[in-house]
Amino acid sequence: MKTIYFIGECMIELRATVPSTLHQSFAGDVYNSAVYLKRCFPNIATSVVTALGEDNLSKKMRERFASEQLNTDYVFAHQSKVPGMYYIETDEQGERSFIYWRDDSAAKKVVDFINHDIVKQLSAGDMFFFSGISLAIIEEQARAQFWDIVKQLKAAGVKIVFDPNYRARLWDSVEQTKAQYHIAFGLADITLPGVEDLETLYNVQSVEAVINYLAPYNINEIIVKNGPNSVITKETNTVQSHSIIPVKNVVDTTSAGDAFNGVYLGARLDGRPISDAVKLGAQAASAVIQQPGAIAPKDIFQNAMAQSGL
Repeated sequence: MKTIYFIGECMIELRATVPSTLHQSFAGDVYNSAVYLKRCFPNIATSVVTALGEDNLSKKMRERFASEQLNTDYVFAHQSKVPGMYYIETDEQGERSFIYWRDDSAAKKVVDFINHDIVKQLSAGDMFFFSGISLAIIEEQARAQFWDIVKQLKAAGVKIVFDPNYRARLWDSVEQTKAQYHIAFGLADITLPGVEDLETLYNVQSVEAVINYLAPYNINEIIVKNGPNSVITKETNTVQSHSIIPVKNVVDTTSAGDAFNGVYLGARLDGRPISDAVKLGAQAASAVIQQPGAIAPKDIFQNAMAQSGL
């Protein structure tokens, strides 16, 4: 059985449904990707590596992980910290705005729980995924330890996957971000950048510019997402353009890239070629943005993916 680990943060999601009413759920970029991967490829062992608290919401979050068939062996419990929380609003075009409460997030401490034995267990996996958000929330003094863990996994033959997913508010400066991303790109076997993610950091304004910028890192597989436009992939020296059919009924763009990431990686682990993986990832993103919230109802999502043969 193929195995993938997603390290990062899952948060408590609050979303306005009707005036003065909030819907509470759970979401976060790596968790979202893990959910959509597992829904499409139940034969792939999918784990979330994170830290929660010992409060009731942490308990419910862990139960939600399990209900999505995600492995919780690496969901650690911090004695005094709690999950982060965010409130989301969407406009008429489905674009999002957020308010966050994550200063006391247990996920910031996740590296503290990853000892030698845990690294050895993770080293038996096939893929290890982290994002720019995963990296940003790790406490600065723990990042050297995080990179040591990633290097050990790579040396053991685990494919390292990095999605830049840049969020300026999580970093002290652009220079700090660039320094950390430089290490990430240098270790990545697969990367899934969006043009928008890298434009602010590196002044790259097109898919081709992203490909050119990443060329010196010798990353085996590059998947460049450009919103509703085409996806460009580069595998070794082969560059392909994949057309995407735009969605007319956009309700909420939250988690579109996460859904693409999860299903794309699941397809690759399932042995499918890049062209098929992009098609399935795009179908997943299309299904998700037609529903409110980060996690689409399972039956609606599964029906949409069935149209792609899953």
